[in-house]
This record gives sequence, C-alpha cells and structure tokens, in this order.
Amino acid sequence: MATYSIWESRFPPEAAERGRTITKAIWQDMLGFDGYLRHELLVDADDPGHLLVVSQWTSQAPADAALRAYAGHPNAVAANELVTEPRRRIVANPA
Repeated sequence: MATYSIWESRFPPEAAERGRTITKAIWQDMLGFDGYLRHELLVDADDPGHLLVVSQWTSQAPADAALRAYAGHPNAVAANELVTEPRRRIVANPA
C-alpha cells in the first residue's frame, strides 16, 4: 500500500513566488529518489504563500530516507529560510 507524505509551507507575501519556485525544484529532485511515485503541489486560493504538497511513495521508509538525505540540500535550506513558520510534514496511509 502506498504512503502519502504531505508537506505544508507558509511563505510571506513578498516571498510567495520564490517559495513556490523552490518548492517545485524540491519536488523535481524527488524524482531521483527510490520509492517516489508522484506528487501534486496545491496553492491556497486565498493565500498564494500557503502551499501543500501531497506526495505518494511506495512506503514510509523511502519517504523518510529522502527526507534525511535532502535535509541539507540548498533548496531545502532556502525554503526553510523563507517560511514564516517551520514547514510541516505528516505521513498518512489510505483508510
């Protein structure tokens, strides 16, 4: 059964476009990780700096491995520097 890794990011209005660009780059990079299946980037219709990424992985283990391996990548660091609050991740399984 596939696992979902859901990320939430909040960028200030002046950094919304840059945050979206960095988020897209992060998820392009995920294509190279074992176990990655797909993702969708969602933008809050009322707040363009509020992003959700819903990604699908073969299981939680490869999603966790990608998280650890990517933590120091310049794109992850840049995203963390731009957000107004820490980015959040939850891992979920279909009911």
